[in-house]
Amino acid sequence: MTLFPDELLAAAEALLERTRRAGVRIATAESCTGGLVAALLTEVAGSSDVVERGYVTYSNAAKEGAIGVPAGLIARHGAVSEPVARAMAEGALARSEAEMTVAITGVAGPGGGSADKPVGLVWFATARKGGTTLAHEERYGDLGRSAVRLAAVRTALGLLSGRLD
Repeated sequence: MTLFPDELLAAAEALLERTRRAGVRIATAESCTGGLVAALLTEVAGSSDVVERGYVTYSNAAKEGAIGVPAGLIARHGAVSEPVARAMAEGALARSEAEMTVAITGVAGPGGGSADKPVGLVWFATARKGGTTLAHEERYGDLGRSAVRLAAVRTALGLLSGRLD
């Protein structure tokens, strides 16, 4: 028995094998997913050679303190924004021994949305040592909290996989 759907577990296993072959370690910086990406990756036995660490930075203070997201950036753009997702990915990279990171910040619902930042809006960023930081936006819609969070996990795996290509 596993905590996650079979297709997510299979995607995690494939990602871990690819990162292992590439000699890359992963760190996560998660807000709305609350550590689900790290939990999924570590659901796979033997993942400790690839998963370097995970940061759950749910509050703005955690984003600032744990991974160095500037308070002014959050004040200007809000926690759910492209600049904050990029800063989360870069901060996790700078504070870890990983070569690649993924960051996730969003509005999972059911409340907390606005006209500009509706429920289901999730910003992602990936960073690689010696490479660029890429950002990605998804608008899943108001699918329900768990569905938004699992959709974000699925997207994060795909973005990490894409950084290996």
